[in-house]
Amino acid sequence: MNKKELVEQVADRSGLSKNKAELVVNTFIHQTQDSLSMGNALQLIGFGTFSVTDRAARKGRNPQTGQEIHIPACKMPQFKPGNKLKEAIK
Repeated sequence: MNKKELVEQVADRSGLSKNKAELVVNTFIHQTQDSLSMGNALQLIGFGTFSVTDRAARKGRNPQTGQEIHIPACKMPQFKPGNKLKEAIK
């Protein structure tokens, strides 16, 4: 499913127009990004938790040349599914 299909599903299930459903989806995406960029987690009970983790600096290899390179530390978004989501997938 892509974003366009998600917007159509939200519109169908909620009775909203596609424009309003797209606004809802975009707002959710932007609020999630804002929350994670501030270092906060976003917890949706039953669905899952979006959070940010720190990834340590490490050494890697250039696959073309085999040369060792330094990969700097960074922050990575992470998603941990909730129990209801896990059960729905089984």
